[in-house]
Amino acid sequence: MEYLSHSPEETEHIGEMLGRRLRPGTVVAYRGGLGMGKTAFTRGLARGLGNEYDGATPLLHFDMYRLGSSDELFDIGWEDYLTRGGVCAVEWSERVDDAMPADTLWVDIARGTDESDRIITITGGE
Repeated sequence: MEYLSHSPEETEHIGEMLGRRLRPGTVVAYRGGLGMGKTAFTRGLARGLGNEYDGATPLLHFDMYRLGSSDELFDIGWEDYLTRGGVCAVEWSERVDDAMPADTLWVDIARGTDESDRIITITGGE
């Protein structure tokens, strides 16, 4: 699916719509540069899950910006997080692509024609 967002609020709304459809155990991996709206999307995702990081389906938020490799991710217990029954939202996932499960839901966020526009493409999953 592809969406066009004209503001951070619209980006949050798209995240919220996705969050309403996710099931426990889903990994949502973001790809996109600085300032593309990954954090706004995550806020919406949390709202769509019915929580703000603490609810029936917990949202486990990872920012991989400072990780050098997927080995560092496994060192902090990545495999344990995958089995906790929450939704894992992974920013800067391109740094740890090889650690993402086969059924990962990919969210690519890129700048649109206008400076404030974002093109959000969601692929993968089951």
